[in-house]
Amino acid sequence: INDSVHLVTEEDLREIYGPGDPVDFVTVGHLASAESIPALVNINKLVTRHSAVVGTTGAGKSTTVAGLLASLTNPIRYPSARIVVLDIHGEYAKALADRSVVFRVAPDIGKGEKPLRIPFWALSFDEFINLSFGKLSEQPLAAVADAIVALKRESLGNMAREGVTAERLTADSPVPFCIHKLWLDFYQREHRTVIPKPGAAADDVESAYVLGPDGNPAQLGDAMSVTPPQYRTVKTTGPASERVQWGPDPLGMRQQLAVLGSKLRDPQLAFLFNPGEWRPELGGTVAKDLDALLANWVGSPSPITILDLSGIPSAVLNDLIGALLRILYDALFWARNLPEGGRERPLMLVLEEAHTYLGKEHSGAAATAVRRIAKEGRKYGVGVMIVSQRPSEIDPTILSQCGTIFAMRLANDIDRGQVAGAASDNLKGLFDMLPILRTGEAIIVGEAVSLPIRTLIDPPDKNRRPDSGDPRIVVRGDPNKDGYEGEGGWAVPRHTEDYLIVMRQWRKQSPHYEHKKIDPSDGGSTPKSGATS
Repeated sequence: INDSVHLVTEEDLREIYGPGDPVDFVTVGHLASAESIPALVNINKLVTRHSAVVGTTGAGKSTTVAGLLASLTNPIRYPSARIVVLDIHGEYAKALADRSVVFRVAPDIGKGEKPLRIPFWALSFDEFINLSFGKLSEQPLAAVADAIVALKRESLGNMAREGVTAERLTADSPVPFCIHKLWLDFYQREHRTVIPKPGAAADDVESAYVLGPDGNPAQLGDAMSVTPPQYRTVKTTGPASERVQWGPDPLGMRQQLAVLGSKLRDPQLAFLFNPGEWRPELGGTVAKDLDALLANWVGSPSPITILDLSGIPSAVLNDLIGALLRILYDALFWARNLPEGGRERPLMLVLEEAHTYLGKEHSGAAATAVRRIAKEGRKYGVGVMIVSQRPSEIDPTILSQCGTIFAMRLANDIDRGQVAGAASDNLKGLFDMLPILRTGEAIIVGEAVSLPIRTLIDPPDKNRRPDSGDPRIVVRGDPNKDGYEGEGGWAVPRHTEDYLIVMRQWRKQSPHYEHKKIDPSDGGSTPKSGATS
């Protein structure tokens, strides 16, 4: 009582929030209370000591992340910046088009996008089993492991690779092998029927193929086309010459082989099991090795690599994210003393919609990989940025490892409590303001700032915003003037709409419209004359 009260001037704020060493700091926006004062974060601590961007849907998270990434990849200050974005919904390609390379399952080649390929043989053994066969009991699991090692040794014999020998090779070694041959070998073992020879040893048998009109086997099976052989039905009665019995040593994995065969034929999974130039031939030879893949992902001239996972089936997404993160982390971990490694050129991994695969109850590959990176990545130059609208659903072990938090508008008490728990104990009052923050406004706390900052993050230009904004019900503005909000809305008269195009995009599993006119007279399969794709 009776103490003097002084108004804080802009000069006071500039002194308080000014950087100690400008070299270490990057501008990400400006103070919410003073537009002339930049909001500065320590880039060293932001990148490698992990961070989180949290806020309810509509708070401006995606635009904020795009703005942050634009600041962190300034070509003048950071010409060797290296960031990989796991884009679950395909939102960032437009926002970061001037500084990124995009890999997508169904790429738009006209926009410079590249096909996403994730070779199955780059996975660890456990990752491979989860994504191919599914759950296997102990005996078939061991048999598959032995078969993979044998196929990888055959591959090494056909094409030597530095860093691994046949003696040191394991089922986890990132060496190509032919999964199609693996499938056919085990299919034959499970389904084969045989014709026993009187008086011969039990294993001295002849395969009982279904015969064609010419007396030859109707279908021997073909590995690369995933065509199974046709065997005769078991027959235990009648003359000995007509009897057919099961082949030796089945493993009881017919169901898993059917699942694998279906996946090998599924075009949605071709990026994994038929990965273009990384697809092994029968002998395990490939046109390109993993060095080319890593060069694409983390050695590109563009500072940002966007791995657009929007076209990947949800059933395999968790395991696939875990495999991607493990591949990237292992590569930089073992290369930590090289110029390409994480210590000389750190890597930031941006994980969009993280709550969908990093939940408290998740024990899958994605959560396992992120927990490892969160605990160990700092030492090896690998940092993560967690982006989520539901921080309460993220494993607290992961969130607590985030040294810097960008807290945007959060109305839910449980979400705010989770964020407050991950930050300093004396900041609860500050987080009580989260429900009233404006769109694009954030409170930054943690290691990358000297003091908590309430800031407005610099957004990208309007034509560079992520594809995550709310659709407009009423569209305002003149198409020929600034401020036009685009086509659409309920207030615009509609003419005949073409749902043939809707079906084409649905069947293609791609939202990227190619402006190709469809002639309904032939069932919608042929472009009209003069149309371009």
